[in-house]
Parts: sequence; structure tokens; C-alpha cells
Amino acid sequence: MSSFLQIKIYRGKFIAYTVFVVSIGLTLGALTCAVLLYQWIENARSEAVSAFARTESELQYDADRIEAYMQRIYSNNRLMTDVRYFLGNGAEGYLTGRLQNSHYNEPLVSFPEDMKAFLYSSVQGDITQISLHAESRGNVVRFDGNGNDSFLFCLPNTDETFRETIQKGFVYRKKLSDPNQISRQIGEFRFLVSSDQLFSKVRSYKLDIAAAVSASGEVYMISGGDRDTEELALQAAADRQNSGYLSKGGLNSIFFMTFSSTKFDYQFVVLVDLPSLMRQNAGIIGIVFLIVLMAMISVLLLIVYNLRDDARFLKRIIHSIKRVKTADFTSNSPARYKRNEYGMIARELDDMVLQLDKHIRTEYLLKLKQQETEMKALQHQINPHFLYNTLEAIRSTALVNRDEDTADAIATLGALYRDIVKKENIISIGSELELLQKYLKIMELKYPGRFYYQLNVDQALLPISTVKFWMQPLAENFFVHGFNPGNEFNLLVVNGWETDERYVLEFVDNGKWIPEERLKEVRRNLISHDDAPVRSIGLHNVYTRLHFFYGEVFSMEIDNNEEAGVKITVMIAKG
Repeated sequence: MSSFLQIKIYRGKFIAYTVFVVSIGLTLGALTCAVLLYQWIENARSEAVSAFARTESELQYDADRIEAYMQRIYSNNRLMTDVRYFLGNGAEGYLTGRLQNSHYNEPLVSFPEDMKAFLYSSVQGDITQISLHAESRGNVVRFDGNGNDSFLFCLPNTDETFRETIQKGFVYRKKLSDPNQISRQIGEFRFLVSSDQLFSKVRSYKLDIAAAVSASGEVYMISGGDRDTEELALQAAADRQNSGYLSKGGLNSIFFMTFSSTKFDYQFVVLVDLPSLMRQNAGIIGIVFLIVLMAMISVLLLIVYNLRDDARFLKRIIHSIKRVKTADFTSNSPARYKRNEYGMIARELDDMVLQLDKHIRTEYLLKLKQQETEMKALQHQINPHFLYNTLEAIRSTALVNRDEDTADAIATLGALYRDIVKKENIISIGSELELLQKYLKIMELKYPGRFYYQLNVDQALLPISTVKFWMQPLAENFFVHGFNPGNEFNLLVVNGWETDERYVLEFVDNGKWIPEERLKEVRRNLISHDDAPVRSIGLHNVYTRLHFFYGEVFSMEIDNNEEAGVKITVMIAKG
């Protein structure tokens, strides 16, 4: 990276690109967060609308049940009679009047019991207090959380029990008229729907802060209540807009939504604490900024890559010019030219240097080298047919003298030499094994009764392409270093098999071990790319040729066997 920052023009470009990319990245990150925040607020709005609709639905259901119960009273004379007893008496007078006017052949009708069964139980306990009022006093029936009833009689209408606040709940008023004279009002019903019971049904909704605010300024906190949120709920209810933002000081803001009830004079207020909302979704925001950061880094790396390439080609142009000035026409390392002006100039300059070097070599050096090569070729030229004819003449002489072993050895040697000379450089593993077998037959004749070999190679390996004449050096390595002429049983085994991932060829002998230090040196020299001479030139040659042919899918291992001898494993990965 420092290579292009040393050049003033690229340093200025890099700073400008960095400022631009960071600005765009931060802007995109901020816009993404704003879109996400808007979506989260809309989700909160959807929850608030559902919660308010549920509350209004519950109030409407209570109103319908109350209306149905009033019709029940008017349609049942005995129930109406019991209601009148309850309205006009205290506890003792109510019970006495019921007993005096009861009939032995009719069951007693209890207004409180009937009301409990019809209203309290059916609406799941929303209505927790029913009071029946005369002109100046009223009697009360209350239900606790378990549905047990209790009574209060002869309370003044100004009693605290009848004070209507949003903390207690919402009151439905129903006039009780005389069935015989509808225009004559004999009392008034007041049905109290408990705020605790009503709003408990919307606490399962995902509401951050929710409150009910009455027209008189009373606040009932549904969720997330404290002194500060009560003040904020009052501010939201007083605002003329249905939604907006309230400031808590500094960067803390509250988004509010208000819904006016059609049933009672109150507002359903939902507050969304924006800092708290962002903390709840910190993981998503972190992922967004991480993606933006990775995108900025990727773009900057791409910019660095391009600027570095341009700077590298600029330096290459300067270097090529200096080479021409100093008449240095040695070959330069190849480059991947970019398709821009710098790349075109660098490519043309490199081509110019190469053409100059080629011209000099053609006119002077190449002609001298060609003459030297021709002289060496003439000195080392051999006629292969002369060697074949000579070997065949020796073989015929051996047959005439009835020395069949010598004849077979000569025939095998001639066939081996012919295959080495005539066969292509790229052959199959099966053909390479045939060459190896001919060599091993010669060695078997050389050491009769003391050397044996086995070839156990799967058919799947035979068609695989390979380079020619690499197995014989591995076998020859055994005869040079591991073969013991005094041993009656010298064995060389070639195994070959296929696995799911690779092809494996294994050369195993029972000769001498390689000392540990020497084995480490052989392994180290095997993969060495140094041109310095090495002791294990045969193995190094084989490794180099196979690695050049197969590439990175090829590997070779050399180990000592546990019992005796050396094992050389050649592996060729599939694919």
C-alpha cells in the first residue's frame, strides 16, 4: 500500500476516495437505520391500533350485555319486583320484603344473583360494581376477583364509592323506569367496568408505554408507568395531533400516538421511547453498520488495488525507460497489463525492449549458439538401428550356443531400449508398468534365486496418463541402496489402488533402512527448488517430473518400513 502513497497524485486520489466512500457509507447506514426505525414505529403503531380496537370492542360488548340485561329486567315481572325491593330498602328491609311477598309454589328470584350470572360471569369479570340509585341514596353490589359478591346499602349519592374516576373504571348509566308508566323514572343503574380488568386484556400487546387519559386530566397507566411517563402521556393527550414526537431533553425523544374513544370521554395514549427501541434492536443496527463497514472496506480495498496497479505500471514504465537508456535488454518479469493508458504504455515499452533483445540475439548470439548446438549434435549422434542389430546378433549367438537365459536377457534389454526410444513422453500408467516389468525381469536374471518382485495394481489406475520412465529410477534406487546380494530373499512389491479422493501407487522393498538423519535430508531435498546438486538425484528427478506433470494434485512420501526396507508412496488426487 505504501508503494502508491509515495506518489503524490495517488496519495491525493486515495484521500479523496476515502472521504467519499466513508461519507456515502455513513449516509447509507443512517438512511437504513432511519428506514428500520420507521418500520419499528409502524409496527408499534399497528400494535397500538390493535390494542385500542380491542379495548373499544370490550367496552361495546359490555354495553351490549348491559342493554340486554335491562331488557331482561323489563321482561321479567318477578325480577323487576326484586329490583324494586333492592332499590327501596336497606339490607334488612330488602330481605324482609322478599320473604313477605314470596310464594311457596314459586322459587325466589334474586336480583344480585341473576345479575352476577348474566353480567359478571358472561363478560369475564369486567363489571365489578353495580349500583342502583334513588333520588339521594344508592345500594351497591360488588364482585371481587373470585366472583364473590358484597353489598353496601343506603349510601349517599355523594359517597366516595360513587365518584367516577378513570382509576376505577368506566360507568354505564341506565334509567330504571316504571313498567306500567314508562315516562316515570323510579331509579338509575350505574354499571362500573373496572379499568384493571378492561386494560389487563391489552397488556399482552407489544406496547412500550400505554396510558388512558380522561378529559379531566386523570391518567391510568396501562404499562410502563412512572411519574415522568404520566406527564408525557398528559402532554400527548393535550397535543392536537394524533401522533408526533415529544422531547425528554437532549437526544432523548418519545414518539406518541393518541386514539379518542367513541364510548367514553378519554384518550388511549401509546408512547414509544426511541432510545429504548434502538437499544432493543441494537443487534440489527449493529449488523447494518457491520455490513456498511464491510462494504466500505471492500470498496476501499478495490480502490487501493487499482491505485497500486496504476502506480506499479508507472514504476514499470520508468524502469523500462531506464533499461533502454542503459542498454539493459535482459528479460523482465512478465506482467498482467491493465486495459488503460498506463497498461498500454507499459506493454508497448516492454515489447520494445523484447524486440531489441530479440534482434540482438538473432543477429549475433543466436547464430553462435546454433553453431555450437549443431557441433554437439554431430558428436553425440547414434544410430539406434545399429544397437538393435548388434543386440540381435548377440542373442542369435546365445541361442546357437543353447544359452537361453542369456538370449532372454538380451531380448528383454532390446525391447526395453526400443520402448524407451520409440514411445511418446506421455504414456499410460499401464505402459509405464510394462517398462518397469522388463527392467525387473533383467534384474531377476541378474540375481537368480535372490530377487523377486510383485505387481499388484488395480485396473482403474492403468489408463491414467503419466510421464515416461519414472518407475524404473525408483526400483533402481532399491538395487543401489537397499539390495543385499548376500540375502537369499530380496523383494520389491508395487501396489496400486483407488480411493474416493485419490489414486495411490506404493513401492515397497525389504532392503536396508535409511538412517533417520539421511531420511530427513532426502525428504527436504525432494521438494527443494534449488538448482544446487543433491545426493538423491534420482528421487529428486522423479519428483520434479511428476510434480511438473500433475501439479498440486501430486504428492510423494518416503518412509522406512517397520520390519525392513523402504516404502515410497506416490499419490495423485482426483479432480
